Amino acid sequence: MGLAVILGALYLIGRQQKMFSKTFNAYANFKNVSGLQVGNYVRFAGINVGIVNNIVIKNDTTVKVNFSLESRMKPFLKSDAIASISSDGLMGDKLVQIAPGSDSAELFTEGSGLRTQNPVEVDKIMAKVTQIADNAATVTEGLAQIVDKVNNGHGSIAMLLRNDTLARRLENTVASAKETVGTIKTSAKKFNDNMDAAKHNFLLRGFFKKKEKQRLKDSTNNQKQEDLKKQEDPKNKQADSKNKPEEQKK
Repeated sequence: MGLAVILGALYLIGRQQKMFSKTFNAYANFKNVSGLQVGNYVRFAGINVGIVNNIVIKNDTTVKVNFSLESRMKPFLKSDAIASISSDGLMGDKLVQIAPGSDSAELFTEGSGLRTQNPVEVDKIMAKVTQIADNAATVTEGLAQIVDKVNNGHGSIAMLLRNDTLARRLENTVASAKETVGTIKTSAKKFNDNMDAAKHNFLLRGFFKKKEKQRLKDSTNNQKQEDLKKQEDPKNKQADSKNKPEEQKK
């Protein structure tokens, strides 16, 4: 019975480690393995298809992970497949996850290296989450202080919310401002009407005609001065000199 138990345990361990099935070797280079260990699973499309055999530090920026895959994977593993390191659940063991490649790519060659995608650094994410939580706590504390002051009647906002007299004064001020604006509009309309009437008055008609002639004369003089400035501009002179030979040819 003891021998049977030992043989059964060896069989289960060998089966888990893919010792009794045909396999082929592959590898992938990572910058950080995030706690991956020898013996962890290799998954393809969510299925356990291999085991991590060895982890070797090549240099200060590269870690080589060697793993064996079941032979039944050969028809499905493409040369552009991507290997990454993920977790088995939220807090489970690390494993190598292989994403399928494109259909148009060639089949993976045994013993070759897979393209990799470096894992997300959890420490940096946690540091950012902690910073966001601290900022949220600071903002919440500040809002709590503001609400407490408003409830206790401190500050202008509290006066607006709790003092009906001040609110009525503001309403009266707004109403007065509207009346003032209406009065100004009415006065401006009356002034325009008076000016139109004055223009048609036979006593003032000559005065307005004289003003209109002077305005036209001033606009004509301003236009002439602008034309002279354009003619005196060196750029315009060069353009005229270029156009003269063409005119002579014509």
